[in-house]
Amino acid sequence: MTTADTHTPHRPLTSPTSATSRTPRIALVGDRSPHVKSHVRIPLLLDALAQRDGLVLDAYWIPSGDAAEPGAVSGFDAVWLLPGSPYESEAGALAAIRAAREEGIPFLGTCAGFQHALVEFARNVCGLERAAHAENDPEADPEDLLLAPLACSLIGHEGAVRLTPGSLAESVIGAERTTERYHCAYGPDGRHLDTLERHGMRFTGVDEDGQIRIAELPGHPFFLATLFQPELSGDGSRPHPVVRALARAAAVRAAR
Repeated sequence: MTTADTHTPHRPLTSPTSATSRTPRIALVGDRSPHVKSHVRIPLLLDALAQRDGLVLDAYWIPSGDAAEPGAVSGFDAVWLLPGSPYESEAGALAAIRAAREEGIPFLGTCAGFQHALVEFARNVCGLERAAHAENDPEADPEDLLLAPLACSLIGHEGAVRLTPGSLAESVIGAERTTERYHCAYGPDGRHLDTLERHGMRFTGVDEDGQIRIAELPGHPFFLATLFQPELSGDGSRPHPVVRALARAAAVRAAR
């Protein structure tokens, strides 16, 4: 486990937790790179959460390979599976998602994190053991593909997302429509999504063409996955509502 050494938690005068509560701990799962813009944004967002919102997080980077170890994220108050695919360890990324899902740890998956959240749910909840991501397994049988190359790449794209009224996504963002930034070339293949829905996953955000952009799990304390990258919103000085909501969920867990 590697400490997020570029971030020193700020100690605000006011905090959402009591004076006796410990600082919420968040696992940043991904293969950290200075060449991935979302990774570079993380220290800025952590500082902004502390300074603007009084949400202090003790953040640790966990490489995808380390996340495969038993209990790697179990002691954390939140897990954020970050972009930067293909991950060095698909198994590690999926293990982090499964632990967060089964143990009720607040979870956010963005871009590749969204994609792998669907794969983990398909394999471990829906029984689709061969569910595949084309980026990780380009030779997979097309019938097994859950994530496939997008007809039009979303790298550098910005577009509207319509949110389902009453969903977690809508309550977090506070509107039924938002404009978001992307940096991805893979998205959900439609053939197995009804199976995921039958087993409890909700798709609560779509683009103007009806393509799925947000997934969540009702009944979980906080489980949200977005194909867009909220960490790229603005200049990093004002955390996106989705990022702020994850931090609040971590604070609630830590306070318990």
